[in-house]
Amino acid sequence: MKISTKGRYGLTIMMELASRFGEGPTSLKSIAEKNQLSEHYLEQLIAPLRNAGLVKSIRGAYGGYILSREPVSITAGDVIRVLEGPISPVDFTEEDDPAKRDLWLRIRDSIAEVLDSTTLDNLINYHEQSAVDNYMFYI
Repeated sequence: MKISTKGRYGLTIMMELASRFGEGPTSLKSIAEKNQLSEHYLEQLIAPLRNAGLVKSIRGAYGGYILSREPVSITAGDVIRVLEGPISPVDFTEEDDPAKRDLWLRIRDSIAEVLDSTTLDNLINYHEQSAVDNYMFYI
């Protein structure tokens, strides 16, 4: 499964909103400028996120977007499913070899588990060193 720019940029929007959670609305223009992205493209991505109830729009001169829930309660899986659709590395049928079908299901479930266990709060508070500390290297 390859995540397209829709999913990647959508996650960028959500992380920016998460990092400013509780500070009021954030404009797409400021997100686009900070991340060197097309504001027009971000406008296309925010609509499904709003329709899914992940963000709220605030109108007015100082308007923009805010998360509808706390960053700890929105997962990367929530965002990716809205923008990319169901998580599945391949399409398969019941006629497929059972061993291959089981492999595809395990891969799908592993990807879903990572996405569903990673919150926006995890992403905005990620520290590269903590990821390295989880591994023990022996020589």
